[in-house]
Amino acid sequence: MNILLLGANGQVGWQLRRSLAVVGNVTALHRGSTPLCGDLARPAELAQTIRALRPDVIVNAAAYTAVDKAQAEPEAAFAINALACEVLARESNAIGAWLVHYSSDYVFNGSGERAWAETDATGPVNEYGRGKLEGERAIVLGNPRHLVLRCSWVFDTWGQNFLKSILRAAAQRESLNVVADQWGAPTRAALIADVTAHVIGQLQVSRAGIYHLAAAGFTNWHAYAQLAIEEAIACGVTLVTAPQRVNAIGSAHYPVAAPRPGNSRLDTTKLRTTFGVALPPWQDGVRAVVAELAAGDRRNVESGQKNVN
Repeated sequence: MNILLLGANGQVGWQLRRSLAVVGNVTALHRGSTPLCGDLARPAELAQTIRALRPDVIVNAAAYTAVDKAQAEPEAAFAINALACEVLARESNAIGAWLVHYSSDYVFNGSGERAWAETDATGPVNEYGRGKLEGERAIVLGNPRHLVLRCSWVFDTWGQNFLKSILRAAAQRESLNVVADQWGAPTRAALIADVTAHVIGQLQVSRAGIYHLAAAGFTNWHAYAQLAIEEAIACGVTLVTAPQRVNAIGSAHYPVAAPRPGNSRLDTTKLRTTFGVALPPWQDGVRAVVAELAAGDRRNVESGQKNVN
């Protein structure tokens, strides 16, 4: 199986380099790739790349992910998150390839407390969500051989994310204020990548569609932050903030450019039953990433000490 991976330098893309290598021959491209184009902002060149490579599967992990910036630059965000998907769908369909694409919990309006099912009505509350929803629609309409995986609260050791930001802040400040009225499932990029590799091995047209992919359980940002800090301290990381000094606040007291959905819980029943996937609790991913980050910090310190000595 020949696989074209787009967005290979992102959080999910970086993990997909590893997981997809088990199921096929991977051409991993990112925005700065040359001479082959992996830039969703250059659709004509991207189309030429797809025609030249003629992959069996295209995995699109590229996106415009700066949610607040998208509110100020809606055209730029829409071009990457929606218009580029039309090109991917058209070109992949023309060569008979499967298209695997990642979407977001932000396609929903965030109301209620029930986990969202794939059949629920969408209603994004910000520009990022609107672009992701239109990207989904373009793919579903443009290529019958598609998998759209909606994910939530992605994090890992690689790239920028909430968990790493919290640990940086906790190393510098005595207390933190974190939103406690937005709910979802922190999901490690490595889990997303491993599940993707698993489902690619079971591709058939009868299973095409939209699926929700998130770790099991749910929490809010405040409890998530407390667990991350607690685990970091247990791993020997020196922090200024203790878990009990993480203050719970409402979204109204943390203004941002782009409104966030209050309820980002995703029902993963369809994915689990269709592909036989077991999804671990969200806490497992947080603990694993914190431990890996702590181990990396220790190695850096030890390396520095050796250099000094």
